[in-house]
Amino acid sequence: MKRKKRLIKTPHNPGSRRAKSSRAKAKAARRKGLTLMSSVEEAKLHSMRIADFYRPLKKPVTLRLDADVLAWFKKDGRRYQTRINAALRKVMEREMKQAGE
Repeated sequence: MKRKKRLIKTPHNPGSRRAKSSRAKAKAARRKGLTLMSSVEEAKLHSMRIADFYRPLKKPVTLRLDADVLAWFKKDGRRYQTRINAALRKVMEREMKQAGE
C-alpha cells in the first residue's frame, strides 16, 4: 500500500496551508517594498532612552539606604532593586543632559 505524499512548505509550493513564519512575512514585505516600521513605531523609537537599547553589565554593590526609602521601594513587591536602579538611571540621565555631556 502506497502512502500519500505530504505537502511540504517550500517557496515553490504555494499550496501549503501552514501559517507563514515571521521571517517569511518580513521577506515578503521587503519584496513588496514595504517597511516593517510604522509611523507609530518610529515615534516610539524617538522617545526611547539609552536604557531601552543598552543593557550594561550589572555589578554587585553594598549600598546603605535609609529605612523609609527602602520600605518605599519594597512596598510594590519584588524587583525593588530594579526600580532603585531605574530611579538612579533617570537622575543620572537628567544630570548628564543638563551638563551637556
